[in-house]
Amino acid sequence: MSVPEQLRYSEEHEWVAGLDGTEAEDGIVTVGITAHAADALGEIVFIELQPGEGDTVEAGESCGEVESTKSVSELYSPVSGEITAINQAVLDEPKVINDDPYGEGWIFKVRIGDEPGDLLTAEAYGKLIEES
Repeated sequence: MSVPEQLRYSEEHEWVAGLDGTEAEDGIVTVGITAHAADALGEIVFIELQPGEGDTVEAGESCGEVESTKSVSELYSPVSGEITAINQAVLDEPKVINDDPYGEGWIFKVRIGDEPGDLLTAEAYGKLIEES
C-alpha cells in the first residue's frame, strides 16, 4: 500500500497535507484518514464531525466518528487550530474516502496556530502499519 511521501501522519491513522509548505496557504493544512484506515474500516457509510467551521480542535482529541459497514471509529485531529473548511462532499457521500482517501476524500482544513505535534513521516507511518 502506497504511503504518500509529502504527507505527515498520526498514530491514529489521520494524514495532514501542507506541512511541507507546498500546499498550505495562510497556515491552513488539510486533514483526512489514511488508505490503510479506510481499508481496515471497509465501506464508510457515515461521518460525523463534532466541531464546525470556526471551531477549534486540539491535536490528539476526538473530533468526530467514522462509521463503516464493519464498525464505528473515533476521528482524531492530528493538529491544533481553527477549522476553516469541512468537505461537504464527504459528509454527503462518505464512500469518497474509500475511493480517494488522499484526494477528494479529505475531511477538514485547519489553520494551525503553533507547530504541529509529533507527526510521523511517511517512512515511520509505513513501519507502523507494517507492524499492525
